This record gives sequence, C-alpha cells and structure tokens, in this order.
Amino acid sequence: MKDIIKKLFNENTQINILVLPALIGTLIFIVIPVFFSFYLSFCRWDLLSDIKFIGLKNYIELLSSPAFGLIIKNTFVFAVSTAVIAIIIPLVLAAVLNNKIRGTEFFKTAYFLPFITPMIVIAIAWEWIFDPNNGLLNYILKANINWLYDTKTAMLALIIVSAWKLIGYNMVIFLSGFSSVNPNLYEASKIDGANEIQTFFKITLPLLSPTIFFVLVITTISSFQVFDLIYLMTQGGPMNSTNVLVYWIYKNAFEFFNIGEASAGAYILFLIILLLTIVQWKTRKKWVFNE
Repeated sequence: MKDIIKKLFNENTQINILVLPALIGTLIFIVIPVFFSFYLSFCRWDLLSDIKFIGLKNYIELLSSPAFGLIIKNTFVFAVSTAVIAIIIPLVLAAVLNNKIRGTEFFKTAYFLPFITPMIVIAIAWEWIFDPNNGLLNYILKANINWLYDTKTAMLALIIVSAWKLIGYNMVIFLSGFSSVNPNLYEASKIDGANEIQTFFKITLPLLSPTIFFVLVITTISSFQVFDLIYLMTQGGPMNSTNVLVYWIYKNAFEFFNIGEASAGAYILFLIILLLTIVQWKTRKKWVFNE
C-alpha cells in the first residue's frame, strides 16, 4: 500500500512540475492582465502618473462619443460583411469540389495557401493590386479608383482582402462537413426525382447546418478582432473610415497612452462579441439540424 501511495505521489509531483510552467505563464500573461485591465477600465492612467479611479466615466464618455460610435459602426460593417462573404463563397466552392472534379487537390491547396500566408506578405501584394496608378485591379477594370485612399472604397477593399484570406480555411471545414453526409440520402433523392438544386437545399444544407454554425461563430469572432490588416494597409484611414475597435484600442493604449479608455474599449468589444455569440447560440435551434 505504501508503495502504491508513494508511486502515485511521485507521478502527481512529476505532472505538477511539467504543468507548472504553463500555469505560471497563463497566470502572468492572461489571468492577471485580464483582471488588471478590467480595473483600469474604471481609471485614468497614462503609464507615468498615478492611477486615478474615476468610476464609469470612461464608459460614459466612449458610448456618448460620435467618434467612438463611428468606430463601432466600422467594426460591425467590416465583421458582418467579411463573415457573410467568407461563408457563402467557401460553401459554394466546397460544394463544387465535393463533386470530385479534375484537379480537386490542387484547388484545395491553392485556396488554402492565403490562410497560412503571413499577413505582411498579403498586405504588400494587395497594396500593389489596389494601387491607383499601377495596380492590377484598376488595369483589369480600366478604371482609376483610389481603393485604399478613398473613404468610399477603403473599407470595401479591406473586406475583400479579409474574406479572401479566410476562404480556404472555411472551405476545408465545409469539405469535412460534406464528407459526413450519408451518400445514401443523395441516392434516395435521385430516386424521388429531385434535381441538384433541390438536393442541395433540402438535404445538404440542413445536414451541413452544424458546420455552418461553427464557421459562422469563429468567423464572426475573428472578424471583430481584426488588427493586423488595418495596421498594415490603412492605419484606420482615410479619415477614420477603416478604423475598427482593436486598432483604436492599440492606438489609444500605446500611442496616446490613454490606458483607461483603451481598457474600457476592450471590454466593450468583449461584451459585443459575447452578446453576438449568445444570440447565435440561442437562435441555432431554429435553423441548425438536430438541435
């Protein structure tokens, strides 16, 4: 009995020692900053002077500010538009590739490459494509559009790039969802005289709805947290037309040193994402199959 207890103690000690560095890292870099930033959202601090508690003043000023309202609007426009495009196009592509057309493996790789390509490389390539003087897109369209320098087109350009980067990843997830559909159901639909469109909407989409729900949630969350694309291509311009919440938080925290306002903005973003996720979770029962 003593040997068994000694053995268990030794095993638990070894496990604790191995897990300890990860726990310490999580505590230092995640848990403590989360609670400290929540406290700072009720304070005024510029990293140099003393921390001053001001209650809800940061939240009140932000939520009553027209400039911050524009930031929230931009964030919603970018996130919703990106999510819609990055779900519909991958779903269509996955449906096509699921039919085992010639070169399927090549197309899977080609579409997935943008997702694993570093954002700095993507930004450089698309800045050339959107260049108003020598850009590929204006050359194809025979137009002279200032894509990244016009308040009317800058957000559209960023949405295109963001959705393009996500297409391959979402397509692969949809393909895995297609593989879980029972082929016998398609055979039965053919016997019943259903055409391909009817089969897609009556059989494929309902059975694929859990996968669509998963893609919808993760794409929405990632779109609301966009930063690198904005930082590399527009820096929130022109005239704040592409400024979104995460980039605004970065600017206020590390350029203007408004730590309290930046922390409040971060928790407003957290609440927005949390509420949207709850809404998506509650409404899934109305359209997700087997819910």
